[in-house]
Order: sequence, then C-alpha cells, then structure tokens
Amino acid sequence: MAVDTPAKIAILGAGPIGLEAALYARFLGYEVVIYEAGSHVAEAVRQWGHVRMFTPFGMNRSPLGLRALHAQDEGYAPPGDNELLTGREWIERYLAPLAQTDLLADHLRLGTRVIRVGKGEIHKGEMPGHDDRGDWPFRLLVRGPDGTERLEEADLLIDATGVFAAPPKWCGYGGIPAVGEMDLRESGAIEYRLPEILGRDRSHYSGKHTLLIGAGYSAATNAIALARLIREMPGTRVTWITRCEGPAAAGGPMTVITGDRLPERERLAREANALAADPATGINYWPGNVVEAIEATGSGEQPSFQVLLAGPQEGKHAFDRIIANVGFTPDRSLYEELQVHECYASFGPMKLAAALLGSESADCLDQKTCGAKTLLNPEPNFYILGAKSYGRKSNFLLSVGLQQIREVFTIIGDRETLDLYGSGVGFQPAQ
Repeated sequence: MAVDTPAKIAILGAGPIGLEAALYARFLGYEVVIYEAGSHVAEAVRQWGHVRMFTPFGMNRSPLGLRALHAQDEGYAPPGDNELLTGREWIERYLAPLAQTDLLADHLRLGTRVIRVGKGEIHKGEMPGHDDRGDWPFRLLVRGPDGTERLEEADLLIDATGVFAAPPKWCGYGGIPAVGEMDLRESGAIEYRLPEILGRDRSHYSGKHTLLIGAGYSAATNAIALARLIREMPGTRVTWITRCEGPAAAGGPMTVITGDRLPERERLAREANALAADPATGINYWPGNVVEAIEATGSGEQPSFQVLLAGPQEGKHAFDRIIANVGFTPDRSLYEELQVHECYASFGPMKLAAALLGSESADCLDQKTCGAKTLLNPEPNFYILGAKSYGRKSNFLLSVGLQQIREVFTIIGDRETLDLYGSGVGFQPAQ
C-alpha cells in the first residue's frame, strides 16, 4: 500500500536488516524510528560475534550503506568484498559505524522494547483484509530503558527483529519440550546458541562431558570448538546426537553441498563430519537418538544432568553440560493483534512461505527474492523482513533481506522501478 512521505515508519530491531531498512527509508524522506530492545545495535550478532561468517562481506552490506559511510567519513575504509569477517568484525567495521552516521544516529531508540502492536481504534477481528484498515495508525506499547511504558504511533511498521534472540525450538521428540526442559530453559541451564567455548566460556566446558544436540551449522561450529578444547584440556568429552540415522547419517551429521560456492561452509561441514567419524577425537557421534527427558542433578548454579534418550542409545545418560542447537522459531506475540496470514508449517507470512516452497535447496545461495507482492500481509502497511520472514526455515541469506528492503519500498513508494541500491543516489536525505 503506497504511503507518501513524510510518513512515520517504525522499524523494530536495530540489526543488519533493521539498520539497512531505516537507511533506505531515510533517503526516501520518511520519518524513521528504530526500536532496539538491546543496549547496542546488532545485539543478536554480538551473541555469535566470535564466529566467522560463511559469506563474504560483499554479500553482507548494501551499496547504500557504503555510500552513507563514505559521505560521513571520506577516510572510511570498508572491508574487502571477499573478506570473511567474524560477527564482531562485521559490527566494528560496518554495522556500528553505519548506525553512528548522521542519517541514523538520532533515530535509534536503544534499550527500548516494543511489547505489543495494535491498529488504532480497531481490533484484530474487525474489517478483515480490508484496505481501509490502513487509514488507522499503528499503536505501539513501548517500554523504555528506565522501565516506563508509553504509547507511540506510526504510519508503517517493519518487523526486522529476526529469530536469533527469539525463543529457541525444543529438544524433545516431535518438537515439543522434553520432560523437565521447560524449567531448565527458564533457569538458563541449557545453552541453545553459540557459546564462546574457546574464550570467555572455556571454563564452563573444560574437563566436562557435554551433550551436543543438532545437525546444523551451529552444532558443527560448536563441535569443532569442543574438539579443540578436548585436545587442549584432558578430561573434556562430547557426545553428539542427531535425529537422522541410516544412510542419511552415514557420512556424518552434516550435509556437504556438492561444489559448494562458499568454501568456509564446506570446510566447516567436512571438518565436523571428520570429527564425528573418529572416536579418537573425543567426540562420540550417536545418530538416530532423540531426547525424551532431562533431569538436573547435583546442586549449585551449574547442575549436571541425567538425560533420557530414545533410539540406539536408549536409556539414561549422565552429562555435565547441554548445548541444544535445535533452531529457532519466530516470536509472533508482537503482532498477535494484527491481521497476519501465517504459514501453518513455518509461521512465516503465508504469501512468502508459499513462494518459498518452490525452492527447497539445501544451499542458501539458491535463495532468491520472490517478488514484492509476497511481502504483503492482510494488515496494510505491515511488513516482516529479514530472517523472521522465513519463519522456522533456516536458509535465509542476508543478501536476500537487502533485496526485500528494495522490494518493499517499491510498494511503499508506489514505484515498481525504485532501486536506491542501483541508482547512485546522493546524500541529501529529506529534512
């Protein structure tokens, strides 16, 4: 739905997509507010800042971002497009400087959480799918850094909060929580993300027996770090379980993409498989096992666990630590009072989810944007961009998110050919 400048756009999340979307909007003359619950930009990236990215810098920045940075500082030297940065390097050398430009700095609301979003005077069930719902502004219940709540309004709303900071999926069979898992998650006893195993979290895993769950690249990253810790610290052990078994697991936990165009990704997959194939590495790989129950044992702030497995290693097993790299699911509570048609399998917006069904490749590089119309929701002027738009699917690529930004503004600006990334636009945003 077309909206003229200087309408106000509320952008939820100051991660890579949120910042890039805000920059695009500022150049077009829209008023922008970027709400970020964390105390810094790119909070989710900071959580895995020690990890090196698969994709080169050239796939993780926009032409508009570089132009803005050069306009702010003629001496700015970006990373080379072929450089593979860690998350921290990406923040320090691109995302943080971008957020500090005159274009964005005054529009950031750090430490400010948007709790819920509604639509003016009308409720979710009123005027279903009707364009006239766009006549009402969005109402945002916002909690500031001091804990004070207030209401704010916006003409358009872009949810770019991603999924990494959202609740993870569960360990249990069938995707539900294992017995005992819910309380253990609440207490923080189980790790679901990417701890800094060879850095600040080293002592937590050193000399311990860790249960690693998952068959994705996060699990592979943790397995490689744990294998190094095993070599450096005797007494450290790892048991790695995955649901897959038989021929699917014969080559190891990881799928190796034939002719992988991302060498770092291929290296990671092959190294993880090699570790799983050789018990001498200290990693015991148990395919075909699932978690039925988890019980905390011992006392203190760092409990050990009794884990009940179903599968070839059926029975109870003792572990000191658990890392569950089981994926994430989008937090939809933000917009539960808006009219959003969601996919019943992925929880992503239905039009995009349906279009993505035609691309089930294991290689995220095969992902392409599916067209501006797939970003539309029944709720006028509400858009979900970035990783959250893929719902529970994990093959989102940041370069696709940048194209989503370009496409969504062809709708907002009502110009099919609008493309600031390719236009060589100058640096005079509307005041």
